[in-house]
Amino acid sequence: MSAQPEPLLSAQTAAPASIVIFGATGDLTKRKLMPALVRMLDCGLVHPDSRILGVVRDMDQDEWLQLVRDGLAEFSPAVSMDEARWQAFAARLRMVPGDLDDEGTYTRLADTLEELGGRKNAMFYCAIPPAWYGKTATGLNRAGLTREDEGYRRLVIEKPFGMDLGSARALNRELQSVIDESQIFRIDHYLGKESVQNLLVYRFANSIMEPLWNRNYIDHIQISVAETLGIEYRAKYYEHSGALRDMIQSHLMQLMTLVAMEPPVEFTADAVRDEKMKVLRAVRRFTPQDVQQQTVAAQYASGHVHGEDVAAYVSEDGVSPESATETFAAVRFHIDNWRWQGVPFILWTGKRLQKKVSEVMIRFRKPPFNLFDTHASVPAANALVFRLQPDGGVVLRMNAKMPGLTTDIQRLVMRAPYANDAAETADAYEILMHDVLTGDRTLFSRSDEVEESWEIVEPVLTAWKDRYSIERYRAGTWDIPAMVALTHDCVGGWHRPT
Repeated sequence: MSAQPEPLLSAQTAAPASIVIFGATGDLTKRKLMPALVRMLDCGLVHPDSRILGVVRDMDQDEWLQLVRDGLAEFSPAVSMDEARWQAFAARLRMVPGDLDDEGTYTRLADTLEELGGRKNAMFYCAIPPAWYGKTATGLNRAGLTREDEGYRRLVIEKPFGMDLGSARALNRELQSVIDESQIFRIDHYLGKESVQNLLVYRFANSIMEPLWNRNYIDHIQISVAETLGIEYRAKYYEHSGALRDMIQSHLMQLMTLVAMEPPVEFTADAVRDEKMKVLRAVRRFTPQDVQQQTVAAQYASGHVHGEDVAAYVSEDGVSPESATETFAAVRFHIDNWRWQGVPFILWTGKRLQKKVSEVMIRFRKPPFNLFDTHASVPAANALVFRLQPDGGVVLRMNAKMPGLTTDIQRLVMRAPYANDAAETADAYEILMHDVLTGDRTLFSRSDEVEESWEIVEPVLTAWKDRYSIERYRAGTWDIPAMVALTHDCVGGWHRPT
């Protein structure tokens, strides 16, 4: 058996709590939640007296436990669940039978919580389709499980938080009618990545950054998530979502607010989220003409990824052959405030691209004058790249003299990894569930943030709604001419990650 992780001494051990998972047989639970909870118990982030309850339909306790064990073996083989360790973890697991639309389910849940030690601290994790969020919150409320008489009650929901502005507002009102906004934790796993959180530390713990972090020195910023995978098993969801809804409205716009926000007066949830809201309110709204000139939508055709033939999006199972759903999306945002006026923020994401990588790229302005007799190349604009995944770290691209008797210039690339060993970093779900258990809402979206971001992209959604054709790009390439056009006036053009 491998050595167990050492406790994270700098992290706060959460108070004992009941961790209730709705959707306890689903993919998210198997792939992410259960492995994260095992590691959190190992590291001392979850109190040893806590219990994990799964709301399950059409299974008994033994069947569910076997499903959990099989999921850990399949998706987290590094966890090393020998028999003794499994029995210790399984002793913390308890199944509650029932359907989400049956009031008796919530009554049984309340009785089980009472049996396990009273109706005290509880986290309710909705690993279920968004259509069930409101019904589940209502069921909890009717069973008295949203009252905080003896301890906290926190409801965790996954994106999408609506599919447009109207549905986002409706969802927020439905939830807020039965549970207080302070009890709702809208989780975005991208913000849980350690390398993403490190953006705030790089910005606000290093005085060298602040003088340069503005329109006087920065030409533009590109925030990107490129994937080599296709839609996998998510055709039904993706056909209604597309890349704009799936990634830009949520993950990438959240990253943009972290990059662009002003220093908060204190590092508290409300102070940070207030500054993020100021950024969103300053984003220039799109006219129909803007949508044509400042957005890109494309869809992958057949091609080759890592030497293997892959099918076009319209040939994927569950996708209409006439589908015009975008698998690549890019939006050029402008933030009309003192710091960022005139600096484009280009957010882009795509599937079946050449490389899997997520980055925030800060491109600085060109040197105002070339002093050197450069025959090989002229000084290029500096770039600061925050690599978020797969290998988190910072890359600084600078100009330096080539060895020899001339003053010819070469590009110097300095790399600083975020961690020397992947084992040193915590998974996003470990971080975010620990934040829920300790009541830290800094990395979670507030209702006004969600609605404001939907309001910003609403004109784009409207303009794209009735399209019947879409640009294609060959899978496994960066061959998207519209991106070249979108970044034509940006120093260095389209930044394709390497």
